[in-house]
Amino acid sequence: MDVAVLGATGMVGQRFIEGLLNHPSFNLTTLAASSKSAGKRYSKVAKWYLQGEMPSEVKDTVVVEVDPKKIRADIVFSALPSAIAKEVEPKFAEEGSIVASNASSFRMDEDVPLIIPEVNPDHLNLIEVQRERRGWDGAIITNPNCTVIMGALSMKPIQDNFGIENVILTSMQALSGAGYSGIPSMSIVDNVIPYIKGEEEKVEEESRKIFGEFNGSVIEEADLNISASCNRVAVLDGHTESIFIKTKRSWNIAEIKKVMQNFKGLPQELNLPTSPANPIIVKDEVDRPQPRLDRLVDGGMAVSVGQIRKCSIMDFKYTVMGHNTIRGAAGASILNAELLCKTNRI
Repeated sequence: MDVAVLGATGMVGQRFIEGLLNHPSFNLTTLAASSKSAGKRYSKVAKWYLQGEMPSEVKDTVVVEVDPKKIRADIVFSALPSAIAKEVEPKFAEEGSIVASNASSFRMDEDVPLIIPEVNPDHLNLIEVQRERRGWDGAIITNPNCTVIMGALSMKPIQDNFGIENVILTSMQALSGAGYSGIPSMSIVDNVIPYIKGEEEKVEEESRKIFGEFNGSVIEEADLNISASCNRVAVLDGHTESIFIKTKRSWNIAEIKKVMQNFKGLPQELNLPTSPANPIIVKDEVDRPQPRLDRLVDGGMAVSVGQIRKCSIMDFKYTVMGHNTIRGAAGASILNAELLCKTNRI
């Protein structure tokens, strides 16, 4: 299946390239970027931000402009800025491509699936609603905000087994979430920035949609009280979150650990290529998880949970950490596309 990457020169675009090269189901045929990069070799317009050398397979690839009339691909993976994505992603869907988007532009549209494959795969049924409503042969499918992915994935077995009433979430988000040049070093060295524009609203709104129920035409949002506080910290990769939960049913700490350790979702059942063997890794060490030690567990596609303990105000609390540009971005979109293929929606 032929695939393209939109916004291929940025950090998330490069994570897409990393995840798609040598993929068993996807053939990376096209790298697209801005008009100033179009017509030039990738090695001339992209600074490789990831570890290691730029892959030889893409060095001489000629970058094309982000134009659905010039790109023919079954799936386009979008790492575009939201403003550009809002304009061009529907045009690709009109032309018949599946758009697996990392952008926030359409996440909260009522006919657009907002998917974490282990959490709400049934929401993919919205694709047929979307196609009928918009008259598209293709479709747009989105993955959530990176902070939401770490939080919701860790909360899924809790919701399934004990029900969730209230959540307080405090994030400590890595620099790569703002892009390579997103935050000046003088602003973040020796510092914490207690504000990320729009982030808290995304965490709260997207979580309610993800845990909602598909009624055949729309998602009925979950009755989930969630309050988020989001902070930027001096870590390169890996978002860490402190989560406090009040449940609807009783439990003990051993049961909480067990349901997290044993949790598997549809990607694990289907053995999708990018899926982690265990989406949640429970750490028993008192000082884990840590971004530097745990962000690349299972190729960066699993989240690590630790410090599970009782809370004197809520019921219990824990720390979760995951790689924000892999599980929280490019890897999430690739996993969504794998699920679409495996369930014959493409």
